[in-house]
Amino acid sequence: MRKINVIVTAICTVLLFFSCATTLDFGISQITPAAEGTAKIAKGKNGNYVLTVKVINLTDPQRLTPPKRFYSIWTESMDGNAKNMGMIKMSSGLLSKTMKGSFKTVCITKPIKVFITAEDNGDVEYPGEMVVLKTE
Repeated sequence: MRKINVIVTAICTVLLFFSCATTLDFGISQITPAAEGTAKIAKGKNGNYVLTVKVINLTDPQRLTPPKRFYSIWTESMDGNAKNMGMIKMSSGLLSKTMKGSFKTVCITKPIKVFITAEDNGDVEYPGEMVVLKTE
């Protein structure tokens, strides 16, 4: 009976270890150095991946040089293709001036990199040159 408990505990530990989400930190931005953020990737029950991005201190895109209108979130998979996942909207809290933003979506393939670009249009198919944040 004791052997069975040890084996069940070992299997549960392994499953728990592999089912945990991967958290990627964004590196220091040359464009907005105060910006910080994380991208969390977790495998969902249906085999897809849930991507959750949280950022703080990302300046209003209209204050960039040159000014932009949107921040787009991109993922890159093992095949090297970048896919526009959507736009992130920044806002400040009721009692704080700190700009915060979050974004959540589902991906079919596991992202190996996540990056944020400043764009003039929100529906671009290819990332622009102004990469604001990227995971390391």
